[in-house]
Amino acid sequence: MNKRISHWVGFLWSGLWKEIIEVTWTLYKIMIPMIILIKVIEEFGGIELLSNWLSPVMSLVGLPSEMGLVWATTLVTNMYAGLVVFMSLDADLTVAQVSILGTLLLLAHSLPVEVAVAKKAGVGIVATLLIRLGGGLLMGWILHHIYQSGDLLNTTAQTVWKHTPTSDPSYMAWALDQLQSLAMIFVVIAALMTLLRLLKLLGIEKLMAILLKPILSVLGISREATNLTIVGITLGVSFGGGLLINEAKRGHISPRDIFVAMMLLNLLHSLIEDTLLILLIGADFMTIFWGRIVFAVIVIGVLVFVLKRMDERTCRKYLYKKIST
Repeated sequence: MNKRISHWVGFLWSGLWKEIIEVTWTLYKIMIPMIILIKVIEEFGGIELLSNWLSPVMSLVGLPSEMGLVWATTLVTNMYAGLVVFMSLDADLTVAQVSILGTLLLLAHSLPVEVAVAKKAGVGIVATLLIRLGGGLLMGWILHHIYQSGDLLNTTAQTVWKHTPTSDPSYMAWALDQLQSLAMIFVVIAALMTLLRLLKLLGIEKLMAILLKPILSVLGISREATNLTIVGITLGVSFGGGLLINEAKRGHISPRDIFVAMMLLNLLHSLIEDTLLILLIGADFMTIFWGRIVFAVIVIGVLVFVLKRMDERTCRKYLYKKIST
């Protein structure tokens, strides 16, 4: 019995820390330069300029022009920063409008970092931007017309999120916040990779793959990418993408499977945390949770249908490439 336990413990911990460091360092090499670049863009007014460009787009989805600033901030930084801007505007929106805004934020945010992660996984920048920006606007446009034609969710949204501005706007305070975020990323990745190793040890990984095989088969996501895709769906592109990059470098997952998995993660990621954040500003749960799942499955289903009719050479030229070790 003791020998068996020792064998299991040995399997669980063997090479685990090395793997954790490799995945975390891969993400840090992408995220740290982008975090600094984003701060420079903020300081020189780049976000406000981007918001001016986005203001006319807001009318297409039935939102006030000032919501362009919210989306611009979210696109360049993250969900939290965008919601802080939203609260500072003190906007009076309906549940329908907040749900549409929430959809835009959910599908397209943190683009500099997450596009870089996707690129590191071998997915082209144009493909990532097209599915995230285009997908967000398409779903927002569809929702706008559904709500408008049916006169749905036209009551005033009740905002729960209350932001307390920071009392220290210095660069040092900003740097400390970023270090805390990077440290938290390391902790989360360590927990995730330990959990994945444990799932494999208990055989749960194989069971999950069997249960999800029909859906994954339709979407074109291989069994090897199943758990990693689930990580991304529940926790975010950076986490799921980092794990996918690691497996791709080892040659365990094909470039086409990586591409489809990353496209799904672009539309459907951080399903728990991000959904809760958008609920705090008064969005409709059915829209931002189930609506996003249905939209993502349909879009990726269409994408897979098209991919099956494209030859590998064309795909590698325009859509994805093999990851080098």
